[in-house]
Amino acid sequence: MSKTSHTTADKHARVADAPSGNWVYRVLPRALWPHAQLARWDRPIGWQLLMWPCFWSSALAANVASSATNVDTVWSPLLMLWHLFLFMTGAIAMRGAGCTWNDIVDYKIDAKVARTRSRPLPSGRISKLAATAFLVVQALVGLLVLVQFNVFSILLGIASLGVVVIYPFAKRFTDWPQFFLGLAFSWGALMGWAAVFGELTLPPVLLYVGAIAWTIGYDTIYAHQDKEDDALVGVRSTARLFAENTKIWLVGFYGLFAAMALAAFWLTGVAWPAYAGLALAVVMLGWQIRVIDIDDADQCLALFKANSRVGLIVFVGLVAALLA
Repeated sequence: MSKTSHTTADKHARVADAPSGNWVYRVLPRALWPHAQLARWDRPIGWQLLMWPCFWSSALAANVASSATNVDTVWSPLLMLWHLFLFMTGAIAMRGAGCTWNDIVDYKIDAKVARTRSRPLPSGRISKLAATAFLVVQALVGLLVLVQFNVFSILLGIASLGVVVIYPFAKRFTDWPQFFLGLAFSWGALMGWAAVFGELTLPPVLLYVGAIAWTIGYDTIYAHQDKEDDALVGVRSTARLFAENTKIWLVGFYGLFAAMALAAFWLTGVAWPAYAGLALAVVMLGWQIRVIDIDDADQCLALFKANSRVGLIVFVGLVAALLA
C-alpha cells in the first residue's frame, strides 16, 4: 500500500469527535481501533467524570472511618488506596461498556449526526456481533472489580445496571436524558461509602443527589454541540429544552450540587480543607456559567472537559481534610 493510500485508510479509521493524535492511534494496532473507539479510550474525560463521585465518596467515608471509635469499622490508608484503584479500573471498564451499549442501541441515530457518523458501528468498521462480544468482555472486567467489595456494595453495584440499560433510550421518550445519565454516572457517590461501611446513610445519599445535579449541568453543556442535528433527527435533550435559558438552569443545578455536597460535608464533620476545595470547585463552575456561549460547539466541549478539574479539586479537598 502506498503512503497516500495508507494515510487515506488511516483517516477513514478515525472518528471525528476524538483528538486525532491520541494514544489509541499511536500505540494500538489498527485492528483494535474500532474497539477502543467504542469504549472511548481515546476520550478519557468520560471515565474521569464517572470516577470522581466514587473518589469523593471513598474519601468522605475515609474521613469518617479514620476517626471512628467503633471497633467494627475497619479502615486504613492502604485500604483506601486499594478502593481508589478498584474504582478507577471499574470506571474505565464500565464507562467503556456503557458507551459500547449506547452505540449498539443508537447506531442508526449516530449515522444521521455529523459528529457521530464516523463511529465504528454507523461507519461499518465493526459488526454488531463483535461490538456485543466486546461489551461482554468489558462488563466481565467490571464484575471482577465489583466482587472485590463487600456483599452490600456488590448488590448496590448490580442495582445500577438498570439505569445503565435504560439511559440510551431516554432521549427517545423524555427531554431529560441527562437526568438518567446523572443517575448512572453518580452511582459511585454511593459506592465509595458502601465499600467502607457496608451500608448507606444520609451523607452519601446527599452526595449522590449533588452529583446528579452536577452531571445534568455538565452534560447539558456537552449536548449543546449536537442540538441542531438532534432537532433534525428527533433526539431530545436538556440542551434543546433549556435553550436560551441554559445559564439560569446551570445556576440551579450547579447550586444544588454545591448545597448537597456542603450538607454531606457538614453532617460528616470533615475538616476545613474539604470546604475550601468545594468552594474552589464552585468558583470554577461559576466561571463556566459566566463564559459559556451555547452556540460555540468547541467552547462547549472545552467547558464540559473542565469538569474533570472540578471533580479533582473536590477530591483533593477531601484528602487534605483527611490528612488534617
